Amino acid sequence: MIEKNRRQPAHLKIAKNLGIAIVTGAHPPYTTLPGELDYAHQLGVSRNVVREALRTLSAKGLLESRPKAGTKIRGRHDWNLLDPELLGWMFEGEPPLEFVQGLFELRMIIEPAAAELAAVRRTARQLSGMGHELEKMGEVGLGNDIGRAADQRFHAIILEATCNELLVSLSASISAAVRWTTFFKYRVSKSPRDPMPQHRALFEAIADADPSAAHSATATLVREAQVDTEAALGSLAAMPRR
Repeated sequence: MIEKNRRQPAHLKIAKNLGIAIVTGAHPPYTTLPGELDYAHQLGVSRNVVREALRTLSAKGLLESRPKAGTKIRGRHDWNLLDPELLGWMFEGEPPLEFVQGLFELRMIIEPAAAELAAVRRTARQLSGMGHELEKMGEVGLGNDIGRAADQRFHAIILEATCNELLVSLSASISAAVRWTTFFKYRVSKSPRDPMPQHRALFEAIADADPSAAHSATATLVREAQVDTEAALGSLAAMPRR
């Protein structure tokens, strides 16, 4: 992860740092950022680098720039909250409880129904892909980037297996939500609940072409993940502030 960040272009590093500051509330909505030249001077980079960073955040709905008015942080209702990067930034800090609950409501609406479809529409290749990612998760665990990436791909393949292009279009957002909530749990809790038994139950239901069991296993998996994420959020809130 560190090596990856070192290889990032300067404008992406700046966009990430500023994006985290915005979504975690360090820069509240409707406030105005320093001018491009001032910001470039503060960071020791060129104005073009800052401009590219601001464009990246504008594309995610976080900023708006107007001549003479400067660059202002947009209201939360304008943010692209399902942008995979923005989801990651949200869980780098302390996401609001309402956001976490809304995210899991979305997952509960989409994922059990998607698993039902996947159970009857999946191909042998897709089932093999799910099994490979499940095996990787079991080998390395979910407390590291490799395991979380495997978990992310596991859920993405399930959406792909629905053969519904609209559901597949949600794959990046849903799998990112899976990855970053897991990242958050492991960052805050030393010994979070092991979700592998429910992942295995889900895989077996899809392998058995049992849509009802696939729906039930997914609903349990999402429900337990929500309980654990909210518990981690509560633990974080109880920690003494520095």
